[in-house]
This record gives sequence, C-alpha cells and structure tokens, in this order.
Amino acid sequence: MSDPAASWHMVGRVEDIDEEDVIPFEHGGKIYAIYHTPSGFYATDGICTHENAYLAGGLVIGDIIECPRHQGRFHIPTGKAKGAPACVNLQTYPTKIEADQIHVCLPTFPV
Repeated sequence: MSDPAASWHMVGRVEDIDEEDVIPFEHGGKIYAIYHTPSGFYATDGICTHENAYLAGGLVIGDIIECPRHQGRFHIPTGKAKGAPACVNLQTYPTKIEADQIHVCLPTFPV
C-alpha cells in the first residue's frame, strides 16, 4: 500500500462470511460492504448508489449484489452498475487475507 491517505483495517474473519454473502462494516462514519464470492473477498461502498439502501441486506449471486430496495445490480469485483435502476458505479476497495482475517484498505478520511 503506497497511498498515505489510506490504511488497512481488519473487518472480520474468513469464517464470519459465508460464500455468496455480504456483511456491513462501519469506519469513520461511513458504511462499507464486505463480500465473500466464489472468486474471493471484496469490499465496496455499503450504500446503493440509486436510493441509499444498505447493500448488506441484499442478495449475492456469484459476483453480483442485488440491492434489497429496487433490485439494482452491481458487479462486486469492479463496482460496475449492471442493472436498472442502478446506473452509478460503486467505489471498490482492495482486500487481502492474512492469518484467516479479512483486511480492507480504506481511506483515512472517508470521501
């Protein structure tokens, strides 16, 4: 990690998140979503860009998260909006696994 405006945070253990599931994580007054997909662990902003719903209440299918409010869809690894009414992408954040712990690199001052 070379960005001085970001730091790594332990957000849970690998066994805390079942495959095809999502949990919320709060840091600096901002909500993030932490995912376990068949292709690995990922992190995005935790609020849908369409209408401020918590994505942790959504449905994970493969690498897609479906918002619980209006079923907008996002590609988890890239944050790309994949289904109406969502048309604005999610911000994604780097993740890593160390000693069975999930770590996410988050801005020091959330934007």
